[in-house]
Amino acid sequence: MNALSVFMLAALALTPLINAQAVELNDSFELIINPALVSDYRTSGISQTLGDPAAQLGITLNHASGLYAGVWTSNVDFGNGSKTRQEIEYFAGYFWQIHDRISLDSFYTQYEYPRESDYNQGEIKTVLDVYGVLLGGKYVRNMKGPDYEDEHGEFHKGKQDEDLSSWFIGYHTVLPAEVGLEARYEYVDYKDDVFFSNNGNGRADYHNWEIKLSRELVGVNWSLSYIDTDLSKAECTSFTGFDNLCSATIVVGASKTF
Repeated sequence: MNALSVFMLAALALTPLINAQAVELNDSFELIINPALVSDYRTSGISQTLGDPAAQLGITLNHASGLYAGVWTSNVDFGNGSKTRQEIEYFAGYFWQIHDRISLDSFYTQYEYPRESDYNQGEIKTVLDVYGVLLGGKYVRNMKGPDYEDEHGEFHKGKQDEDLSSWFIGYHTVLPAEVGLEARYEYVDYKDDVFFSNNGNGRADYHNWEIKLSRELVGVNWSLSYIDTDLSKAECTSFTGFDNLCSATIVVGASKTF
């Protein structure tokens, strides 16, 4: 059975949850549980699962004030002898509803990777939503830089205590037939050269983009995304060890919020 078949069968397991809703604990607190399945787990355009499907689960506790905290997890596979097979995110933040269609979401996330603690890192992120236009940025601290091959083919372990920053612009709306549309363009800067081309030139930054369509059917939110980066196959190989994890792809997703 191929990966897509496994994904589709697993996604169908979400359909019995048609009437599930957020759990209201009292007048102030609400618990939200969000299981999801995706055909490929991509972060900033780069696969975190070697192009394979991922099962994901998020649990968030919301307060009426706008404060929230939670945990999110997904399977991962970085290859190259990496022992970790799980990403765990602990997050806390504040969602400010400024106007009916204007909001500001600021939060901190701590990333943990069992059996590969060198990859643990912290991230601060802010997203402004103004009438569907998204403006956001993030800063990652204490990050282990990626293991990579330089222009001479020599292998280097990633540096410790690296910093990363990015900004993105996007837009989301609802089309006819209740189809959701979201587009995003992101610039990522690793500060040091970690992407090397065949001619030996290196760079520290890259761009990625995504166009996503979504719709709820039989109680499940289905999504279809086109994701790509401006990294060449050689640059992708020098960064991830594989030449096909940064290329254009279609990602299918199924999720349920309750």
